[in-house]
Amino acid sequence: MGRVYESFSAKDTADIGREIAREAKPGEVYALVGDLGTGKTAFSGGFAKGLGITEPVTSPTFTIVMEYNEGRLPLYHFDVYRLADESELDEIGFFEYIDGEGVSLIEWADLIRDLLPEGTVMISIAKDLSKGFDYRRIEIEEL
Repeated sequence: MGRVYESFSAKDTADIGREIAREAKPGEVYALVGDLGTGKTAFSGGFAKGLGITEPVTSPTFTIVMEYNEGRLPLYHFDVYRLADESELDEIGFFEYIDGEGVSLIEWADLIRDLLPEGTVMISIAKDLSKGFDYRRIEIEEL
């Protein structure tokens, strides 16, 4: 089992993302998994801030990938929720991105789990309503 964090707000979730990004190295892949509304985008925004990116980060649901170059490392932010098939990943250069010098952060990564490289950092975000509406359990482990 990897590290486990507890979040009690969207700000907590973003702060956890920021903390994890501070340790990020070139070529690393971070895979976000969680149901709709669990805070993947809040985590992503914090992650970007942890890399020194100041512009707002939104989920690239319709474009599949957004590239941010202003931080200490480039950030390649993917959202594969609306992916029709694997060929779309080829079209956007997915494999070149994940082999690049930046950091790849992939929302809905469970949909492409078989394509993730060894060493991917899996980040699972889950609600637990027994601990409150805004509570999230964030578990981090390496593939």
